Amino acid sequence: MKILITGGAGFIGSAVVRHIIQDTQDSVINVDKLTYAGNLESIKDVSSSERYRFVQLDICDTNGLIKVMNELKPDAIMHLAAESHVDRSITGPADFVQTNVVGTYSLLEAARQYWSTLSADKKQAFRFHHISTDEVYGDLPHPDEMSGELPLFTETTSYAPSSPYSATKAASDHLVRAWGRTYKLPVIITNCSNNYGPYHFPEKLIPLIIINALEKKPLPVYGKGDQIRDWLYVEDHARALYKVVTEAEVGSNYNIGGHNEKKNLDVVETVCKLLDELKPTDGHYADLITYVNDRPGHDRRYAIDSTKIQKELGWKPQETFESGLRKTVQWYLSNSEWVDNVKSGAYQSWIEQHYEKRG
Repeated sequence: MKILITGGAGFIGSAVVRHIIQDTQDSVINVDKLTYAGNLESIKDVSSSERYRFVQLDICDTNGLIKVMNELKPDAIMHLAAESHVDRSITGPADFVQTNVVGTYSLLEAARQYWSTLSADKKQAFRFHHISTDEVYGDLPHPDEMSGELPLFTETTSYAPSSPYSATKAASDHLVRAWGRTYKLPVIITNCSNNYGPYHFPEKLIPLIIINALEKKPLPVYGKGDQIRDWLYVEDHARALYKVVTEAEVGSNYNIGGHNEKKNLDVVETVCKLLDELKPTDGHYADLITYVNDRPGHDRRYAIDSTKIQKELGWKPQETFESGLRKTVQWYLSNSEWVDNVKSGAYQSWIEQHYEKRG
């Protein structure tokens, strides 16, 4: 297959690109605008492959997308390009509407036009795989709020997004479903839990904590740090996404999770313990933990039931949270040059302005 991947220089997208080039015989067309979170260094290990092609392009450029599709003739599209940071969506929602909603619409229209020109057999084999988030579902009851067995997100959970980010991802999911139903475009949707792992842009929780700890800077924790997330190792996610695009039926949707519900504070403390072991220093890294004002409208708990993808496609995560987090910390310790290259002055300024210490 020849797979067009949008956002292939981003965190999850680059993991998918690396997996396809390194572990399959398929080819990749990487379409990425290269915004602040896009980094070609994340795919330098596969960029010399004859099965890899990079095109710098904004997904809002419908004509540009049509041209690329007509010239390079992909057999499938995996749509990962998105603005994804909740905090940034709160302070600047317009970029999220533009990329996540308008961009998805643009890509759908380009894909529909391209797909309509294909032969009958290629039309039938074509897939448009939209990669989304569990945040579209809103949040779940927290252990502090109820006793007994706690509910999980399933593929039939109603949408109830809380942030501008999750609202725009919910909108993009609805657009994809509409194009599938109205225009018969062969679509698939997946919704994943919080990803972590190598090459993660250092504004998200785990890389931010690792990097700040190594630089002896405060480790910001929102509120009391009792928000619960289900953590999924990014390479496990990449394997799941490839299984979906190559094996799933048209119109299907899957939740993909790591079965690792952790409180944010527990995640931060576990990172600190790993750093104490792997990069010892005077004192303990946990002494740097600093509680900051909570995020507006902060969802308290996410948790995914991924039974469907396990039963239907035979996927399950290979990494536990402990093994995946150890690999992640070790990667950041061994790749300081990558970290230095992605940290710009604008990034530092944003971090300093955003995280207001709680009195």
